[in-house]
Amino acid sequence: MPDQISVLFVCLGNICRSTMAEGVFQSLARKPPYKDLIGTIDSCGTGAYHTDEEPDDRTMSTLEAHGITNYVHRARKVRESDFDRFDYIFAMDRSNLEDLKRIQQRKPGCKAKVMLFGEYSGTGRAEVISDPYYGGRQGFEKAYEQATRFSKNFLKDVFPDVQPEQ
Repeated sequence: MPDQISVLFVCLGNICRSTMAEGVFQSLARKPPYKDLIGTIDSCGTGAYHTDEEPDDRTMSTLEAHGITNYVHRARKVRESDFDRFDYIFAMDRSNLEDLKRIQQRKPGCKAKVMLFGEYSGTGRAEVISDPYYGGRQGFEKAYEQATRFSKNFLKDVFPDVQPEQ
């Protein structure tokens, strides 16, 4: 049995996409068969625009519409220490990924694997989760669908011998 893994989700402001991904991932990882395999799960932003704010109401209502009713978070900015604390740091888009890689360069030997969350799209090509902030409800639904698909694919990849409950 491997040690528990820790996962950090990152977008720009930490109120829409990364919180959606964190909420979805928590809902999967906190249940059997994954609950003893996943340690810390968190999200943050590359910018400090919304520090200490709750997730966007549309993020919360989308999660709630899909049965995720116990998610709580306050926005924060990414810290250099995150690169030593987390095993996986997932960027929601390529701009966030570049920002994270710049920070990672200042942390030689850090343990985090920094990558685009959409590498786990399951489609054979990396996808980005587009920022739904300035759009309508459909953008949040698409972000939910992607976060769910990417999370399931990631868990299957990291724990190939673990069968999720149906």
